[in-house]
Amino acid sequence: MLKKDLRVKHSVLRKELSPQSLLHSSLTIANKILELPIWGGEFYHLFLAIPEKKEVDTSFILSVLHGKDKNIVLPKVSGKNLLKHYLLTDTTKLAISNWGVPEPVDGIEIQEEKIDVVFVPLLAFDKKGNRVGYGKGFYDNFLSKCKKSVIKVGLSLFDSEAEISDVNENDVPLNYCVTPNKIYSFSNT
Repeated sequence: MLKKDLRVKHSVLRKELSPQSLLHSSLTIANKILELPIWGGEFYHLFLAIPEKKEVDTSFILSVLHGKDKNIVLPKVSGKNLLKHYLLTDTTKLAISNWGVPEPVDGIEIQEEKIDVVFVPLLAFDKKGNRVGYGKGFYDNFLSKCKKSVIKVGLSLFDSEAEISDVNENDVPLNYCVTPNKIYSFSNT
């Protein structure tokens, strides 16, 4: 299926989710990430959800990361297709961006090559670990700058699609994707 068609399909599926279902699925995903072999790292990059888009509520994952005493890094849009990354501290102030994303106002910037694990937002993914985002290229650009060993973990409210038919060379595949029903592991990454 084409990315544009998957964006439409999964946006509709999200709109149909009840608040209770979204909350339950998000909590289930957070519990499932504990099963992943990703806990030897130091810096964990986490997006904060856009509630209006019914994204996976990552506040539960944030709690897991705090409980495991990990350094949490949050993204901030800093230009066309560009993200900067800031360490979450007790003094980090968040503001809602023009995109509706809670972002750090400023803070201690962390370079991409220091990040060990990235939790990746997405709308859909396929059985090969390819993902469909919102189409702006922020995460593909960011992930291409990370060290080769970075672990990319997609978070999805729905199970995989068979295939994304218009994958291109700039698309960065996932290592894992966690859904409420299953953990997907991809060997091509």
